Amino acid sequence: MTSEMITYICKRTVVSTKPAQAGKCNPLSVFDRLMEKNHIRIVYYFPSTRNGEPGVVTKKLRESLSHVLTCFPIVTGRLQKKDDGHWMIKCNDAGVRMVEARAQGSVEEWLKNVNRDKELMLVTWEDMFHKPYFWATFYVQLTEFEEGGLAIGFSCSHLLADPTSATMFVKAWADTTLAGTMLAPPFFHPLPPPRLGNKNPNHNPYTDLINHYKSTIDDRSPAFTNNITNYVTATLAFSGPMVQACMLDTSRPSPFEAMAGLLWVCVSKVKGMKQGLISMSICLDMRKQLGLDKGFFGNCLVYNKVHHAESLLDKSELSEAARAVGESVTKMNNERIMDLIEWLEHHDYEFPPLMNGHDLICANLEDLDPYATLFEEGFVPIRVSYYVEPVFGIGQILVLQSPPSEGPLSRMVMVTLPADELSKLCDDDLILRFNPTILMG
Repeated sequence: MTSEMITYICKRTVVSTKPAQAGKCNPLSVFDRLMEKNHIRIVYYFPSTRNGEPGVVTKKLRESLSHVLTCFPIVTGRLQKKDDGHWMIKCNDAGVRMVEARAQGSVEEWLKNVNRDKELMLVTWEDMFHKPYFWATFYVQLTEFEEGGLAIGFSCSHLLADPTSATMFVKAWADTTLAGTMLAPPFFHPLPPPRLGNKNPNHNPYTDLINHYKSTIDDRSPAFTNNITNYVTATLAFSGPMVQACMLDTSRPSPFEAMAGLLWVCVSKVKGMKQGLISMSICLDMRKQLGLDKGFFGNCLVYNKVHHAESLLDKSELSEAARAVGESVTKMNNERIMDLIEWLEHHDYEFPPLMNGHDLICANLEDLDPYATLFEEGFVPIRVSYYVEPVFGIGQILVLQSPPSEGPLSRMVMVTLPADELSKLCDDDLILRFNPTILMG
């Protein structure tokens, strides 16, 4: 694989068609600030269209991007520190960075042998500039394939948006391109305020979740500050019948709990665990639990440690792992998340943690619907990949929807591990029992 496969034509700044309100600033929440060290990358692949003239699609998308940005002042703004030392966004219409590129062959040929390194060539990202006020926090890359097809790469700082918000932005852009109007506008408002009723002296906060965050924030392990591990990513496509079989084997009614339990057990094996399982945390979107609108723009992902028995019998290991995941999911309710928010508000920290740098992270991204993103009538994405970067420590699992044509129970699981471990995972007997198709890796 060489860089000659892609030609980068230009890099420009795209601004909104209407100026933001003068002097407007947006503070960032405690959940936002925790994600400062991370960023998100998404790649959408679209099939060949009838528009064969190079640059026609790119010009149309660039123009519609300017229109949609008028409703997303945070996206075109820049970071600035408040008097208390926390970041805020100054809505100054500085714009997003757009990269235009051409790729050899067709998108369908590209997908036949794509890997992590090739895929990340389709989504531009630049780390924070030493003068943050001049640094763009959102990037778009449009790559037209010479023989047909388009890849749209979207990236942003996790400080400003989680995968749900990022997906919502691209959907709004697509709606504006296709129909000239945004079907679901964003909402920029803070997290729920502290509860007045919490002055009850008998209230006992949910300490497990708080302790997990406290240990992550307090951990200053140098092992994760200079990561040289060669991580690779595989995308495993599980059919609906195979996900259902896994649900039956684990006695869990949730596809996420079944998939998380399966990957937890298998990754533990390739990590060399002879008894018990490696340390794992799940990551869930809490918009529904907090009563927030689906259009809430910002961060609402919460991490929680999964606790399990130290010793699991071989025959019950898979079901026990899925059960432990299910218990952690159940414990993440409104009251406990509010306990966490209030604790974070009252316990300031000088340095942001690396939230995905210690445990094996398993994120539930099933509720995202990137396949509803239509920039042109009839041309739905043929594949969508997500990355939460950087990856450190044990590794990362993202559980995603499959294209609707694959059925409601089908799932795509993106697994990022050190190269030698991922190779073993793809050959693991338990994984192979559920017959996944390896789409990348």
